[in-house]
Amino acid sequence: MKYSRFEDLPIWQEARKLAKDVYTVTRDGDFSKDFRLKNQIRDSSVSVMSNIAEGFENQTTKQFVRYLYIAKGSSGEFRSQLYVALDAGYLNKDEMNDFKQRAENISMQASNLIKYLEDYDRKGAVREDEDLGTILEKKERLND
Repeated sequence: MKYSRFEDLPIWQEARKLAKDVYTVTRDGDFSKDFRLKNQIRDSSVSVMSNIAEGFENQTTKQFVRYLYIAKGSSGEFRSQLYVALDAGYLNKDEMNDFKQRAENISMQASNLIKYLEDYDRKGAVREDEDLGTILEKKERLND
């Protein structure tokens, strides 16, 4: 897989689907009227995908790792807000668990990328002429 744009990253694609589904579920009913929680949960879900994109666009492993950590933080914030939505009756248990599991999966993918990139950088394997996409493609080949 060629990773020349952040849109190519599976982790970003999953985060995008999550944000889309959050917008759908918060569009109607009582959830749509709780402006503060609706905006917070939407913002945190968008923050996950935005930080992945921003970090990749920086094109350095250190910056990407930094933004992946921020994305993980946003995922934690999102999961915390899910409990508020559940307790307020805006989400049922199944919806909450689905969103939570998806957010945890994105966080796990971010952790795996962070570990790989930090190890790769620590080994001195990063060459000056090597872009981030090439580094991630090597990771993909190792997983095949």
